[in-house]
Amino acid sequence: MAHYKAADSKREQFRRYLEKSGVLDTLTKVLVALYEEPEKPNSALDFLKHHLGAATPENPEIELLLLELAEMKEKYEAIVEENKKLKTKLAQYEPPQEEKRAE
Repeated sequence: MAHYKAADSKREQFRRYLEKSGVLDTLTKVLVALYEEPEKPNSALDFLKHHLGAATPENPEIELLLLELAEMKEKYEAIVEENKKLKTKLAQYEPPQEEKRAE
């Protein structure tokens, strides 16, 4: 009988661990989504894998890097545009290449 209580105690600890870490909530949400799916997928396991992979939160560092990348792309486009304008402006004040060679 003592062996039975020890097994129950370990199960209860494990259940609390899963609950505390959010595993039970996540699994419940994915299973509810599968239940509510109007057309059941051929592979329930693939459905679970796909939704569990998508359910994991983004790494905050990745989010910051993506934001920084977007900002850098905007700055790059602005600098390229400014460079074009400056080249056009410079071309107005520089003599053509043939005149430079004649001097």
